[in-house]
Amino acid sequence: MNTNEQYNQEAAACRKHFVDKMHDYGTAWRILRVSSLTDQIYIKALRIRSLQEGEARGDHRQIDEGEVPEFVGIINYCIMATIQLQNPPQTDDYTLPAEQTLQLYDQSLAEAQALMNKKNHDYGEAWRKMRIESITDIILMKLLRIKQIENHAGKTRVSEGLAANYLDMINYAMFALIKLHEKSNQ
Repeated sequence: MNTNEQYNQEAAACRKHFVDKMHDYGTAWRILRVSSLTDQIYIKALRIRSLQEGEARGDHRQIDEGEVPEFVGIINYCIMATIQLQNPPQTDDYTLPAEQTLQLYDQSLAEAQALMNKKNHDYGEAWRKMRIESITDIILMKLLRIKQIENHAGKTRVSEGLAANYLDMINYAMFALIKLHEKSNQ
């Protein structure tokens, strides 16, 4: 499989998880401010790092969930954040019709994949040589950058804005999922 096929496979699993959660909870996440979504992503990334460090020490997990669901969560929370940035709730009604939500989800994911293709062209798929732990650290670094940008009310002088960082995190989490699935298939 090539990168786009692998990406599409992982994206389909993330989308299915999002749809299943939306069935159970609707669009309750729409009440969250973008900064709250950032914190949710941060918690997931910290858990991944904790799992990785625990595995390196030979620790036993207390919760029987690994890195895969956490990377899926990062992707879906990042997409929620991009939706909130582009389409903030206008009233006290935080619902969003399912069809419109999925259309916005697909648009964000398509934008992330287009960015991935551009960067893969220029970087020669360097991510394939990275360790999953390094991908986790890059996601954490991007989260700290986002928090700093949020502390500046979203204003930057020379850096990419919030949306670009969320799109990058979607792609890094996708790369981690691809690598984890490749590793489990060996």
